[in-house]
Amino acid sequence: MSEHDTARVAVITGGAQGIGQAIARRLSADGLTIAIVDLDADAATAAAGAIVDAGGRARAYAVDITQEDAVESLRAEVAADLGPADVLVNNAGITRDNLLFKMTTVDWDSVMGVHLRGAFLMSRAFHSGMREKGWGRIVSLSSTSADGNRGQGNYSAAKAGIVGFTKTLAKELGRFGITANAVSPGFIDTRMLRATAERLGISFGEFTDRSVEGIPARRFGTPDDVASAVSFLAGDAASYITGENIHVSGGFHE
Repeated sequence: MSEHDTARVAVITGGAQGIGQAIARRLSADGLTIAIVDLDADAATAAAGAIVDAGGRARAYAVDITQEDAVESLRAEVAADLGPADVLVNNAGITRDNLLFKMTTVDWDSVMGVHLRGAFLMSRAFHSGMREKGWGRIVSLSSTSADGNRGQGNYSAAKAGIVGFTKTLAKELGRFGITANAVSPGFIDTRMLRATAERLGISFGEFTDRSVEGIPARRFGTPDDVASAVSFLAGDAASYITGENIHVSGGFHE
């Protein structure tokens, strides 16, 4: 890996656990310096500490990415602490699942806020440093649920919005050497997936048995599976790939 690669900085939202933490570990292993952004300060500190203990370089930032002023302050802090960001991974997300007639406006607004407003604010703030360098990567996490999923009207709409937002970024930022791509995980074994089984009132084992029948790969994915895709899109090898939505789903589509 070149000296320039080792100096690159990656900012990962929702990087304290699950898929985000796996992405942080993988990009650190790739030689990047990691800024872990998460609402949970203790979890973010622990995740950053684990990377440092493994020989990497990382710092934790407890930030609500739905707040404009907080995101602008974050950009300045990261630049001062680590250097301007070269890679942004919009991973932070929440679920507030319910059927349409049970879903509240708070359920809707909360999910839209984290997924869409958060991705917008982070991308707007951090792309400026990439433009100055003439090189950058923005990778945003969508989902196979973007095609529609019962009980997830808010989540599905938000994840579909991420795809449209990504394609727009690709068109606007390509001339500056910045690529923008989305990654759409399918069934990934995370705390969020296990919460889905609880919502359905069944054991995770039963949920697994039901679900894998529709997955050509016949298994759930792991956070590391998603991290591998992000690692590729965040590197030099993907320099001519932009505006794409890559499914990491074992062949499953909603």
